[in-house]
Amino acid sequence: MSLAKNVLGSDLEICCTAPMTGFYRDGSCRTGGGDMGAHVVCAQMTDEFLQFTRLRGNDLSTPMPAFRFPGLKAGDRWCLCASRWKEALDAGAAPPVVLESTHISALEYVSLDELKQFAIAQ
Repeated sequence: MSLAKNVLGSDLEICCTAPMTGFYRDGSCRTGGGDMGAHVVCAQMTDEFLQFTRLRGNDLSTPMPAFRFPGLKAGDRWCLCASRWKEALDAGAAPPVVLESTHISALEYVSLDELKQFAIAQ
């Protein structure tokens, strides 16, 4: 089994373990057949993005213990759906991303140049 790759072509690094993120809740933005939302962009939350996504029907700030979801605040890192990140980009509300922790499949939704404009250090 090969390791997942990031948008830079190297091994995918952990996005965040506190809070535990990822479709598989293992800290990684890796994806698989059951991940219909493509939770592959490792993003650092901002107040602006959290408000943006809440207004579009996906409240990431409110805890949902039944789904092992702690609720997020500005500064937290989280594996976002690539399509939501692209939507936020188009609306001027995209949060920063960690390229080393963003799965290569994100490039099916956004360009590497777009991601690089919002890149922050791991």
